[in-house]
Amino acid sequence: MKKTIVVLFSGLLALIACAQNANPPEAVSKAFSDKFGTVKGLKWDQEDDEWEAEFKMNGTEMSASFDQSGTWLETETEIKEKDLPENIMNAVNAQFEGWEIEEAEKIETPDFKGYELAIEQDENEKEILVSEDGNITIKKEEREDEEDDDE
Repeated sequence: MKKTIVVLFSGLLALIACAQNANPPEAVSKAFSDKFGTVKGLKWDQEDDEWEAEFKMNGTEMSASFDQSGTWLETETEIKEKDLPENIMNAVNAQFEGWEIEEAEKIETPDFKGYELAIEQDENEKEILVSEDGNITIKKEEREDEEDDDE
C-alpha cells in the first residue's frame, strides 16, 4: 500500500512540474515577444485556455496573460504602496479611511488601466480596482470570520 501511494504521489508531482514548465503555442510566444521583447526569468503557466507568463522586466516582477490565439488579455506589475500616484492614494484614503494597503499591482487590460489593491482593516479584507482617474470598484470582499466558516 505504501509503495502505491508513493508511486501515485511521485506521478502527481511529475505532472505538476510538467504543467509549470509548459511551453505555450507559437502564437502566444510570438505575441509575448512582440509586446515585451526579451525578458529574464520567464516562466509560463497554463490555466484552461489562458497562458500566463511571469517574468522580471527592469527589476520589476510582472505577469502577462494571453489566450490560445495569442491575444493579449492583461498585464500586472507589482508596485510598492509608496509608488502609487497621489490621486490614487487620495481616492483610497477618502473612501477607505483607516484601511491598510497590503498589496498593490498596476493593471492593464484592453478595457482598463489602473490599480488593483488588497486592503484590510481589523478582520475585513477587500480587493479593489482603482482606475487611473480614481474611480473605485470593489472586486472582492471578505471578513475573517467568513473565512473560518469555510474551513
